[in-house]
Amino acid sequence: MSETPMTDEAPAKTADGRTIGAVCEALSREFPDLTISKIRYLEDRGLLTPRRTAGGYRIYGKTEVSRLRTVLRLQRDEFLPLKVIRQELAVGRKEATSPDGASAPVTPKRRATAVERNSSWTTLDDVLLDTGVEPALVKELQDYGVVKGEQRGAEIGFDDTEVEIVRAVGELARYGVAGRNLRVFRSSADRESQLLQQILAPSLRSKNPQRRAEAVEALDNLASVTSYLGHLLLVRDLRHMADPQ
Repeated sequence: MSETPMTDEAPAKTADGRTIGAVCEALSREFPDLTISKIRYLEDRGLLTPRRTAGGYRIYGKTEVSRLRTVLRLQRDEFLPLKVIRQELAVGRKEATSPDGASAPVTPKRRATAVERNSSWTTLDDVLLDTGVEPALVKELQDYGVVKGEQRGAEIGFDDTEVEIVRAVGELARYGVAGRNLRVFRSSADRESQLLQQILAPSLRSKNPQRRAEAVEALDNLASVTSYLGHLLLVRDLRHMADPQ
């Protein structure tokens, strides 16, 4: 598939974001080794999805810059591989930041699991800006129950996990996958959720706080395992498809 040549000679800032060079410069104080090439690599690996202008420039909004900062901190401070970082972001992993972008001290009694983590609320306009998808695609995802959104006053917004779902579907849409084709993923997720609920329901309903906390952590672990299992099964089947007959 042909692609508009990417160039980064646009003005450093625009009304709705920064170019890749400006982002690199803005984060260089905290990450001295950061280069434009590394940011492009993270984009190629699906960790970042900057908006593209008609002229082919990458434009990073506030959400994407924050996302990049979180990726870099997870690499530097927790030595996480990109696959794990992608999973962390998909469940709403956030870094507490001070107004100047530096890490703010956080001392939770217990690290929240992926299931427990709170997610921020992003307006539809910001979702469209940061993911680059068309409004019709988000509407289709809502119609088929892939994302739900939450109405607050006159605006509808989405949590971090749903934003990542929209981002992923936007990538699939490039290959002709429509929202209606995603019902199979929705059905599969529902079945997995019901299975895990059956396994841990007694503990999750327990009146013992410690037992409930342990059940939530177990649920988080089981969710990761089932997700990875699904990935392995898909890779196996696709490998058979690609093997010469």
